Amino acid sequence: MPKKYSSEEGYDKYASFYDKKLKFLGSFEDGAIENLVSDLSGKSMLDVGSGTGRVLDMLKDKNMLAKAGSVHALDISGEMLKILKRKHPKVEAEKGDVQNMPYKDESFDIVVAAFVIVHLKSLEEFFDEVWRVLKPNGVFILTNINQRKAPKLLTEQGEELVIESHYNLPKHVVKDLENSFFKVEANIFRRSGDVWTNQIIKAVKI
Repeated sequence: MPKKYSSEEGYDKYASFYDKKLKFLGSFEDGAIENLVSDLSGKSMLDVGSGTGRVLDMLKDKNMLAKAGSVHALDISGEMLKILKRKHPKVEAEKGDVQNMPYKDESFDIVVAAFVIVHLKSLEEFFDEVWRVLKPNGVFILTNINQRKAPKLLTEQGEELVIESHYNLPKHVVKDLENSFFKVEANIFRRSGDVWTNQIIKAVKI
């Protein structure tokens, strides 16, 4: 039986293997995040739960990242951030809790959170914190993976582990966003046959 870890402990152990799964992880979004971000010209962006910088990699590949006014990354795993910093040395990366972010009110034009809420018990607490750090009319882009059971992960050392996760019904995610004073502008579903695999949302601070 694989051992269950918190997000911090689990991703610290899995960090060195994470980037080998980038193509697989990207298939759950299929370009939707880049399309919803659209234009970073002169804007301040925060990648929450940034991991090794997967979202930043995608934006860089589309020649979008360099146009941003400033880019910050926040993650609970120090080992994941070490990899991010090697790939994106100009990004301001910090270790911290996404539900208690080390930023001033109204700091960012755009906040992105991919594969984050699956690890959170309280969505409203997180959404309230995102609302706080966003500027007026700021954009929040997030994903909600259809994961009822945490997958088994294999580290480079051969240890099998699972990382604590929580299942979120799509309608509850939308309701919690609205309760935190966001307006949902896009609610996209990626599917495999008749089953949804990932919910991708664009919401605006109101």
